[in-house]
Amino acid sequence: MSRLVYMDNNATTRMADEVIEAVYEAEKSAWGNASSMHGPGREAKRLVEEARANVSRLLDCETDEVMFTSGASEANNTVFGIAEALIRKGEGNSSTGSRKTRIITTTIEHPSIMETAKYLRSEGLHVDMVPVDGEGRVDMDALKALLGPDVALVSVMTGNNEIGTIQDIEEISRLAHEAGALMHTDATQAIGKIDISCKKWNLDYLSCSGHKFYGPKGVGVLFVKRGAPMYPFVHGGEQESGRRAGTYNTAAIYGLGVAARIAKDSVSEEAQKLWAMREALRSGIEKTIPNIKINGSEAHMLPGTLDVSFGNVEGESILLLLDMAGISVSTGSACATGSLEPSYVLLATGVDVELAHGSIRFSLGRYNTMEDVDYVLRTLPPIIEKLRSISTRQ
Repeated sequence: MSRLVYMDNNATTRMADEVIEAVYEAEKSAWGNASSMHGPGREAKRLVEEARANVSRLLDCETDEVMFTSGASEANNTVFGIAEALIRKGEGNSSTGSRKTRIITTTIEHPSIMETAKYLRSEGLHVDMVPVDGEGRVDMDALKALLGPDVALVSVMTGNNEIGTIQDIEEISRLAHEAGALMHTDATQAIGKIDISCKKWNLDYLSCSGHKFYGPKGVGVLFVKRGAPMYPFVHGGEQESGRRAGTYNTAAIYGLGVAARIAKDSVSEEAQKLWAMREALRSGIEKTIPNIKINGSEAHMLPGTLDVSFGNVEGESILLLLDMAGISVSTGSACATGSLEPSYVLLATGVDVELAHGSIRFSLGRYNTMEDVDYVLRTLPPIIEKLRSISTRQ
Protein backbone atom coordinates (compact mmCIF):
# COMPACT_ATOMS: atom_id res chain seq x y z
CA MET A 1 0.00 0.00 0.00
CA SER A 2 1.61 3.23 -1.19
CA ARG A 3 -0.18 5.56 1.18
CA LEU A 4 -2.76 5.71 3.94
CA VAL A 5 -5.49 8.32 3.93
CA TYR A 6 -7.42 7.86 7.16
CA MET A 7 -10.92 9.37 6.98
CA ASP A 8 -12.63 7.43 9.75
CA ASN A 9 -11.99 9.83 12.61
CA ASN A 10 -15.57 9.62 13.90
CA ALA A 11 -14.84 5.96 14.69
CA THR A 12 -11.60 6.78 16.46
CA THR A 13 -8.75 9.23 16.21
CA ARG A 14 -5.04 8.62 16.31
CA MET A 15 -3.52 9.69 19.63
CA ALA A 16 -1.74 13.04 19.41
CA ASP A 17 2.03 12.85 19.79
CA GLU A 18 1.83 15.06 22.89
CA VAL A 19 -0.70 12.64 24.38
CA ILE A 20 1.44 9.60 23.64
CA GLU A 21 4.38 11.27 25.35
CA ALA A 22 2.25 12.26 28.33
CA VAL A 23 0.88 8.72 28.75
CA TYR A 24 4.39 7.27 28.54
CA GLU A 25 5.81 9.67 31.10
CA ALA A 26 2.87 9.07 33.45
CA GLU A 27 3.37 5.31 33.23
CA LYS A 28 7.00 5.80 34.22
CA SER A 29 6.67 8.40 36.95
CA ALA A 30 3.14 8.06 38.36
CA TRP A 31 2.62 4.34 38.73
CA GLY A 32 1.22 4.56 42.26
CA ASN A 33 -2.42 4.06 43.16
CA ALA A 34 -4.05 7.49 43.05
CA SER A 35 -6.21 6.53 46.03
CA SER A 36 -3.17 5.89 48.27
CA MET A 37 -1.83 8.47 50.72
CA HIS A 38 1.90 7.78 50.21
CA GLY A 39 4.22 9.67 47.86
CA PRO A 40 3.68 7.59 44.70
CA GLY A 41 -0.07 7.70 45.30
CA ARG A 42 -0.05 11.47 45.77
CA GLU A 43 1.89 11.94 42.52
CA ALA A 44 -0.64 9.83 40.63
CA LYS A 45 -3.49 11.78 42.24
CA ARG A 46 -1.86 15.05 41.19
CA LEU A 47 -1.93 13.97 37.54
CA VAL A 48 -5.54 12.83 37.81
CA GLU A 49 -6.57 16.20 39.23
CA GLU A 50 -4.57 18.08 36.61
CA ALA A 51 -6.51 16.16 33.98
CA ARG A 52 -9.77 16.94 35.75
CA ALA A 53 -8.97 20.66 35.62
CA ASN A 54 -8.23 20.47 31.88
CA VAL A 55 -11.48 18.63 31.20
CA SER A 56 -13.51 21.12 33.26
CA ARG A 57 -12.06 23.93 31.19
CA LEU A 58 -12.95 22.12 27.95
CA LEU A 59 -16.53 21.46 29.07
CA ASP A 60 -17.00 24.79 30.89
CA CYS A 61 -17.92 23.25 34.23
CA GLU A 62 -16.54 22.89 37.76
CA THR A 63 -13.78 20.39 38.49
CA ASP A 64 -15.90 18.44 40.98
CA GLU A 65 -18.52 17.93 38.25
CA VAL A 66 -16.07 15.85 36.16
CA MET A 67 -16.20 12.08 36.67
CA PHE A 68 -13.82 9.77 34.82
CA THR A 69 -15.25 6.63 33.19
CA SER A 70 -14.10 3.99 30.72
CA GLY A 71 -15.75 5.95 27.92
CA ALA A 72 -18.98 7.49 26.68
CA SER A 73 -20.79 4.15 26.50
CA GLU A 74 -20.35 3.65 30.23
CA ALA A 75 -21.27 7.29 30.87
CA ASN A 76 -24.44 6.96 28.77
CA ASN A 77 -25.44 3.77 30.57
CA THR A 78 -24.81 5.47 33.90
CA VAL A 79 -27.15 8.34 33.05
CA PHE A 80 -29.93 6.02 31.89
CA GLY A 81 -29.38 4.00 35.05
CA ILE A 82 -29.93 7.16 37.08
CA ALA A 83 -33.20 7.79 35.24
CA GLU A 84 -34.24 4.17 35.78
CA ALA A 85 -33.54 4.50 39.51
CA LEU A 86 -35.60 7.71 39.73
CA ILE A 87 -38.52 6.02 37.99
CA ARG A 88 -38.36 2.81 40.02
CA LYS A 89 -38.05 4.74 43.28
CA GLY A 90 -41.17 6.71 42.37
CA GLU A 91 -39.40 10.07 42.54
CA GLY A 92 -41.78 12.99 42.05
CA ASN A 93 -41.62 16.48 40.63
CA SER A 94 -41.46 18.82 43.60
CA SER A 95 -43.40 21.54 41.79
CA THR A 96 -46.21 19.35 40.39
CA GLY A 97 -46.16 16.23 42.53
CA SER A 98 -46.18 14.07 39.39
CA ARG A 99 -44.29 10.79 39.48
CA LYS A 100 -41.47 10.27 37.02
CA THR A 101 -42.38 7.48 34.62
CA ARG A 102 -40.76 8.25 31.25
CA ILE A 103 -37.47 8.84 29.42
CA ILE A 104 -37.23 10.75 26.13
CA THR A 105 -34.48 10.30 23.56
CA THR A 106 -34.28 10.40 19.73
CA THR A 107 -34.35 7.97 16.84
CA ILE A 108 -30.72 8.68 15.82
CA GLU A 109 -28.75 8.24 19.05
CA HIS A 110 -25.56 6.20 19.38
CA PRO A 111 -26.11 2.43 19.88
CA SER A 112 -24.99 2.75 23.53
CA ILE A 113 -28.20 4.72 24.08
CA MET A 114 -30.43 2.96 21.55
CA GLU A 115 -29.63 -0.48 22.97
CA THR A 116 -29.96 0.75 26.56
CA ALA A 117 -33.37 2.20 25.73
CA LYS A 118 -34.34 -1.12 24.16
CA TYR A 119 -33.23 -2.95 27.31
CA LEU A 120 -35.14 -0.61 29.61
CA ARG A 121 -38.25 -1.08 27.52
CA SER A 122 -37.88 -4.86 27.90
CA GLU A 123 -37.80 -4.26 31.66
CA GLY A 124 -41.10 -2.43 31.55
CA LEU A 125 -39.94 1.20 31.43
CA HIS A 126 -41.46 3.78 29.09
CA VAL A 127 -38.94 5.29 26.64
CA ASP A 128 -40.22 7.70 23.97
CA MET A 129 -38.28 8.26 20.74
CA VAL A 130 -38.50 11.74 19.21
CA PRO A 131 -38.37 11.69 15.39
CA VAL A 132 -36.04 13.84 13.30
CA ASP A 133 -36.54 15.69 10.04
CA GLY A 134 -34.86 15.00 6.71
CA GLU A 135 -31.66 16.69 7.90
CA GLY A 136 -31.50 14.77 11.15
CA ARG A 137 -32.67 17.67 13.31
CA VAL A 138 -34.98 16.92 16.22
CA ASP A 139 -38.65 17.55 15.49
CA MET A 140 -39.20 20.22 18.15
CA ASP A 141 -42.99 20.09 17.92
CA ALA A 142 -42.90 16.35 18.53
CA LEU A 143 -40.53 16.88 21.48
CA LYS A 144 -42.80 19.50 23.02
CA ALA A 145 -45.79 17.17 22.63
CA LEU A 146 -43.95 14.40 24.49
CA LEU A 147 -42.66 16.55 27.33
CA GLY A 148 -44.54 16.57 30.59
CA PRO A 149 -44.07 16.53 34.37
CA ASP A 150 -43.75 12.72 34.31
CA VAL A 151 -40.52 12.81 32.24
CA ALA A 152 -37.44 11.89 34.25
CA LEU A 153 -34.77 12.43 31.58
CA VAL A 154 -34.31 13.93 28.12
CA SER A 155 -31.23 12.64 26.27
CA VAL A 156 -30.24 14.13 22.91
CA MET A 157 -26.80 13.82 21.30
CA THR A 158 -24.98 17.05 20.44
CA GLY A 159 -23.68 15.96 17.04
CA ASN A 160 -24.55 12.75 15.23
CA ASN A 161 -21.72 10.29 14.76
CA GLU A 162 -22.91 9.21 11.33
CA ILE A 163 -24.37 12.18 9.46
CA GLY A 164 -22.85 14.96 11.58
CA THR A 165 -26.05 16.90 12.28
CA ILE A 166 -25.82 19.26 15.29
CA GLN A 167 -28.81 19.71 17.60
CA ASP A 168 -29.89 22.86 19.44
CA ILE A 169 -28.95 21.46 22.84
CA GLU A 170 -29.39 24.77 24.65
CA GLU A 171 -33.01 25.08 23.52
CA ILE A 172 -33.77 21.40 24.12
CA SER A 173 -32.30 21.72 27.61
CA ARG A 174 -34.51 24.74 28.30
CA LEU A 175 -37.62 22.83 27.26
CA ALA A 176 -36.62 19.77 29.30
CA HIS A 177 -36.10 21.81 32.45
CA GLU A 178 -39.36 23.70 31.96
CA ALA A 179 -41.08 20.32 32.08
CA GLY A 180 -39.14 19.35 35.21
CA ALA A 181 -36.90 16.78 33.48
CA LEU A 182 -33.16 16.23 33.72
CA MET A 183 -31.09 16.96 30.60
CA HIS A 184 -28.30 14.80 29.16
CA THR A 185 -26.30 15.08 25.97
CA ASP A 186 -23.84 12.67 24.42
CA ALA A 187 -21.25 15.14 23.12
CA THR A 188 -18.73 12.51 22.02
CA GLN A 189 -18.53 13.58 18.38
CA ALA A 190 -18.69 17.31 19.08
CA ILE A 191 -15.76 17.62 21.49
CA GLY A 192 -12.89 19.53 19.92
CA LYS A 193 -14.94 20.47 16.86
CA ILE A 194 -17.39 23.00 18.31
CA ASP A 195 -17.52 24.98 21.55
CA ILE A 196 -19.12 23.06 24.41
CA SER A 197 -20.55 24.70 27.54
CA CYS A 198 -22.24 22.74 30.29
CA LYS A 199 -23.05 26.04 32.00
CA LYS A 200 -24.51 27.86 29.01
CA TRP A 201 -26.51 24.82 27.94
CA ASN A 202 -27.63 24.24 31.55
CA LEU A 203 -26.91 20.52 31.38
CA ASP A 204 -27.33 17.98 34.13
CA TYR A 205 -25.19 15.33 32.42
CA LEU A 206 -22.78 15.12 29.48
CA SER A 207 -20.84 12.15 28.10
CA CYS A 208 -17.67 11.96 26.01
CA SER A 209 -14.78 9.62 25.13
CA GLY A 210 -11.08 10.45 24.98
CA HIS A 211 -10.34 8.54 21.79
CA LYS A 212 -12.63 10.78 19.73
CA PHE A 213 -10.42 13.84 20.27
CA TYR A 214 -6.91 12.37 19.97
CA GLY A 215 -6.74 10.93 23.48
CA PRO A 216 -6.40 7.34 24.70
CA LYS A 217 -9.00 4.63 24.25
CA GLY A 218 -10.75 3.18 27.28
CA VAL A 219 -11.16 6.46 29.14
CA GLY A 220 -13.95 9.02 29.08
CA VAL A 221 -15.92 11.51 31.10
CA LEU A 222 -19.34 11.92 32.62
CA PHE A 223 -20.19 15.47 33.63
CA VAL A 224 -22.60 15.48 36.58
CA LYS A 225 -23.96 18.87 37.58
CA ARG A 226 -23.72 19.75 41.25
CA GLY A 227 -26.93 18.64 42.92
CA ALA A 228 -28.06 16.40 40.06
CA PRO A 229 -29.15 12.90 41.07
CA MET A 230 -26.35 10.32 40.97
CA TYR A 231 -26.55 6.55 41.37
CA PRO A 232 -23.25 4.73 40.74
CA PHE A 233 -23.14 2.34 37.80
CA VAL A 234 -19.92 0.72 39.05
CA HIS A 235 -19.80 -0.17 42.75
CA GLY A 236 -16.90 -1.28 44.93
CA GLY A 237 -14.84 1.72 46.01
CA GLU A 238 -14.84 5.38 46.96
CA GLN A 239 -13.11 6.73 43.87
CA GLU A 240 -14.66 9.78 42.19
CA SER A 241 -16.28 10.83 45.49
CA GLY A 242 -18.11 7.52 45.64
CA ARG A 243 -19.69 7.99 42.21
CA ARG A 244 -17.65 5.45 40.23
CA ALA A 245 -15.54 2.65 41.71
CA GLY A 246 -12.32 1.27 40.26
CA THR A 247 -8.59 1.95 40.49
CA TYR A 248 -7.67 5.02 38.47
CA ASN A 249 -6.06 4.41 35.09
CA THR A 250 -3.74 7.31 35.83
CA ALA A 251 -1.78 7.36 32.59
CA ALA A 252 -4.88 7.23 30.38
CA ILE A 253 -6.66 9.87 32.46
CA TYR A 254 -3.63 12.13 32.29
CA GLY A 255 -3.46 11.61 28.53
CA LEU A 256 -7.14 12.50 28.28
CA GLY A 257 -6.39 15.70 30.16
CA VAL A 258 -3.63 16.65 27.74
CA ALA A 259 -5.96 15.93 24.79
CA ALA A 260 -8.62 18.10 26.46
CA ARG A 261 -6.17 20.98 26.89
CA ILE A 262 -5.15 20.79 23.22
CA ALA A 263 -8.77 20.55 22.08
CA LYS A 264 -9.80 23.60 24.10
CA ASP A 265 -6.93 25.71 22.82
CA SER A 266 -7.35 24.74 19.15
CA VAL A 267 -11.09 24.26 18.63
CA SER A 268 -11.64 27.34 16.42
CA GLU A 269 -8.59 26.73 14.24
CA GLU A 270 -9.35 23.02 13.93
CA ALA A 271 -13.01 23.63 13.05
CA GLN A 272 -11.99 25.98 10.22
CA LYS A 273 -9.53 23.45 8.82
CA LEU A 274 -11.95 20.54 9.02
CA TRP A 275 -14.77 22.52 7.45
CA ALA A 276 -12.57 23.63 4.54
CA MET A 277 -11.53 20.06 3.80
CA ARG A 278 -15.06 18.77 4.20
CA GLU A 279 -16.44 21.33 1.77
CA ALA A 280 -13.69 20.65 -0.75
CA LEU A 281 -14.49 16.94 -0.59
CA ARG A 282 -18.24 17.54 -0.84
CA SER A 283 -17.90 19.90 -3.78
CA GLY A 284 -15.53 17.57 -5.60
CA ILE A 285 -17.83 14.56 -5.19
CA GLU A 286 -20.86 16.53 -6.34
CA LYS A 287 -19.00 17.71 -9.45
CA THR A 288 -17.57 14.35 -10.48
CA ILE A 289 -20.13 11.72 -9.44
CA PRO A 290 -23.82 11.80 -10.47
CA ASN A 291 -26.77 10.27 -8.60
CA ILE A 292 -25.67 10.97 -5.05
CA LYS A 293 -27.24 12.39 -1.90
CA ILE A 294 -25.42 14.39 0.77
CA ASN A 295 -26.91 13.42 4.12
CA GLY A 296 -27.32 15.62 7.18
CA SER A 297 -27.91 19.32 7.69
CA GLU A 298 -26.31 21.95 5.50
CA ALA A 299 -26.60 24.65 8.17
CA HIS A 300 -26.02 22.58 11.33
CA MET A 301 -23.11 20.26 10.64
CA LEU A 302 -20.07 19.02 12.54
CA PRO A 303 -16.86 20.13 10.84
CA GLY A 304 -15.20 17.20 9.11
CA THR A 305 -18.19 14.86 8.73
CA LEU A 306 -19.50 14.06 5.25
CA ASP A 307 -22.00 11.25 4.73
CA VAL A 308 -22.81 10.47 1.10
CA SER A 309 -25.27 8.01 -0.39
CA PHE A 310 -24.28 6.71 -3.85
CA GLY A 311 -27.11 5.42 -5.99
CA ASN A 312 -26.97 1.94 -7.60
CA VAL A 313 -23.97 0.69 -5.64
CA GLU A 314 -23.29 -1.05 -2.33
CA GLY A 315 -21.47 0.90 0.37
CA GLU A 316 -19.43 -2.13 1.46
CA SER A 317 -18.05 -2.52 -2.08
CA ILE A 318 -17.01 1.13 -2.13
CA LEU A 319 -15.37 0.78 1.28
CA LEU A 320 -13.37 -2.30 0.28
CA LEU A 321 -12.08 -0.81 -2.96
CA LEU A 322 -11.17 2.44 -1.21
CA ASP A 323 -9.36 0.40 1.43
CA MET A 324 -7.37 -1.36 -1.30
CA ALA A 325 -6.35 2.11 -2.51
CA GLY A 326 -5.21 3.08 0.99
CA ILE A 327 -8.28 5.14 1.95
CA SER A 328 -10.03 4.31 5.24
CA VAL A 329 -13.72 5.24 5.56
CA SER A 330 -16.83 3.67 7.06
CA THR A 331 -20.27 2.62 5.91
CA GLY A 332 -23.57 3.05 7.68
CA SER A 333 -24.65 -0.53 7.17
CA ALA A 334 -23.82 -3.17 9.76
CA CYS A 335 -23.49 -6.89 9.12
CA ALA A 336 -25.22 -8.74 11.95
CA THR A 337 -26.49 -12.31 12.19
CA GLY A 338 -25.91 -12.84 8.50
CA SER A 339 -28.13 -10.00 7.27
CA LEU A 340 -27.03 -6.62 6.04
CA GLU A 341 -29.12 -3.82 7.54
CA PRO A 342 -29.03 -0.21 6.33
CA SER A 343 -28.23 2.59 8.76
CA TYR A 344 -31.11 3.29 11.15
CA VAL A 345 -29.92 6.90 11.28
CA LEU A 346 -30.37 7.35 7.54
CA LEU A 347 -33.72 5.58 7.58
CA ALA A 348 -34.86 7.88 10.39
CA THR A 349 -34.12 10.89 8.17
CA GLY A 350 -36.21 9.43 5.35
CA VAL A 351 -33.46 8.11 3.09
CA ASP A 352 -34.69 5.30 0.84
CA VAL A 353 -33.57 1.81 1.92
CA GLU A 354 -31.74 1.10 -1.35
CA LEU A 355 -29.96 4.45 -1.27
CA ALA A 356 -29.05 3.97 2.38
CA HIS A 357 -27.26 0.74 1.43
CA GLY A 358 -24.91 2.80 -0.74
CA SER A 359 -23.76 5.21 1.95
CA ILE A 360 -20.22 6.10 2.94
CA ARG A 361 -19.10 8.31 5.83
CA PHE A 362 -15.95 10.35 5.37
CA SER A 363 -14.84 11.80 8.71
CA LEU A 364 -11.82 14.06 8.53
CA GLY A 365 -9.52 14.88 11.40
CA ARG A 366 -6.55 16.85 12.65
CA TYR A 367 -3.99 14.91 10.62
CA ASN A 368 -5.78 15.06 7.28
CA THR A 369 -4.63 17.46 4.55
CA MET A 370 -5.98 18.90 1.33
CA GLU A 371 -3.64 16.46 -0.44
CA ASP A 372 -5.65 13.66 1.16
CA VAL A 373 -8.85 15.20 -0.17
CA ASP A 374 -7.35 15.48 -3.66
CA TYR A 375 -6.28 11.83 -3.56
CA VAL A 376 -9.81 10.72 -2.60
CA LEU A 377 -11.29 12.83 -5.38
CA ARG A 378 -8.95 11.18 -7.91
CA THR A 379 -9.61 7.69 -6.59
CA LEU A 380 -13.32 7.63 -5.79
CA PRO A 381 -15.01 8.48 -9.15
CA PRO A 382 -13.43 5.56 -11.07
CA ILE A 383 -14.41 3.20 -8.26
CA ILE A 384 -18.04 4.31 -8.37
CA GLU A 385 -18.07 4.10 -12.17
CA LYS A 386 -16.63 0.58 -12.09
CA LEU A 387 -19.05 -0.65 -9.45
CA ARG A 388 -22.05 0.82 -11.23
CA SER A 389 -21.00 -0.82 -14.49
CA ILE A 390 -21.24 -4.26 -12.88
CA SER A 391 -24.09 -3.55 -10.47
CA THR A 392 -27.43 -5.33 -10.67
CA ARG A 393 -29.02 -2.37 -8.86
CA GLN A 394 -29.88 -0.37 -11.97
